[in-house]
Amino acid sequence: MDLELYKDNSRNLTLKSVIPEVSLSEPCCVGIDEAGRGPVLGPMVYGICYYPLSKAEDVKSLGLADSKTLTEDQREDLFKIIDENKEFMGWAINILSPNYLSNSMLRRTKYSLNEVSHDTAIGLINLLLSNKINVHEIYVDTVGAADKYQDKLQKIFPGIQITVTPKADAKFPVVSAASICAKVSRDRVLKEWKFPENKEFSREHGSGYPSDPTTKNWLAESTDKVFGFPQLVRFSWSTCSNILDSKAVTVHWDDDDDDENDDAAKGTAAITSFFTPKSDTIDRQRHQFFRDRCLEHVDSF
Repeated sequence: MDLELYKDNSRNLTLKSVIPEVSLSEPCCVGIDEAGRGPVLGPMVYGICYYPLSKAEDVKSLGLADSKTLTEDQREDLFKIIDENKEFMGWAINILSPNYLSNSMLRRTKYSLNEVSHDTAIGLINLLLSNKINVHEIYVDTVGAADKYQDKLQKIFPGIQITVTPKADAKFPVVSAASICAKVSRDRVLKEWKFPENKEFSREHGSGYPSDPTTKNWLAESTDKVFGFPQLVRFSWSTCSNILDSKAVTVHWDDDDDDENDDAAKGTAAITSFFTPKSDTIDRQRHQFFRDRCLEHVDSF
């Protein structure tokens, strides 16, 4: 897993293993899971793993388990085992940057974390299909209502047997494998994170979850009064908003005029009134925004 490719922390990155030849001919089962959905720090990583159904018993003997029940060393050891069995096991991961997650959630038309998760899983399935992998069964750890998510995937991928269920990472070895791939890559990204802000930040940031006091303290200490948080932070989380409200410099926007200059406070006319034909009377009523910038009405184009 060459995370050296992940030098620009503001962008997403997809990495994948060598494709086992056997997965192109034999029907395969596929597992999908994520790591880092809830933290306020670092990326969310989606993992997908696959192998032929004929190798199911061999995979069971590897001792795979839900990554959340394993130590970091155990996850690293199991990922090494998955990678060593490349003759029949394959994987891919999608690293979603903190900037991408926050910008998605703060878009004018909100792109929720559930939608991001669904679309990322769909993208990984399409990645396998585009590489001619013989996908026969798919098992997914649910995001949101399991039945609705399963119906959604089934409509997009008809002819493939799809199972979406809570705790899939504890029920199906192929999802456990995907969970391990996702968690190992997220752990490595956090450990090797390169801050581009030209400033030193402490690495003692706790678990990264908003409820962790160590994480909260790190966020407060790492806040710039003008520029906010470093790129490691998902600035759309409410924990960050609360810290900015108390620590950041107050910004005055052009439409935040005082009451005596605020047309809204006077019960001004609709915005179309700013574009009516020019006259001395109307010009005096134009909004301060236009007057400050010496903007005039256009009579012709």
